[in-house]
Amino acid sequence: MNNDRLPQSWMPVCALDDIVPNTGVCALVNGGQVAVFHVAHGDGSVFAIDNFDPGSQAAVLSRGLVGNLGERIVVASPIYKHHFDLRTGECIEAPEHSVNAYPVRVESGQVWVAA
Repeated sequence: MNNDRLPQSWMPVCALDDIVPNTGVCALVNGGQVAVFHVAHGDGSVFAIDNFDPGSQAAVLSRGLVGNLGERIVVASPIYKHHFDLRTGECIEAPEHSVNAYPVRVESGQVWVAA
């Protein structure tokens, strides 16, 4: 359920240094929970997806384990261990449980998420 619409605005969520590499944090963006991840390997990318795991009906994705399945950078939900692609929000094991992915940028050490 990749969110391909153009962003309305950008919101600052935290300093990049506030996110321990290869983990996520939860941020409130326009009244909704977004999981923001700092992936340390490669170019140090930052990703954002919905924090709500449709499979478990819990807001837990920011607490999942970051890793990869082949070329895909993923987070494993801490409840049922479904893997979500951090680039697209696709749930690999159950595509019907895919979540939105959001554009993210880092400027002057600050993480911004498209709202």
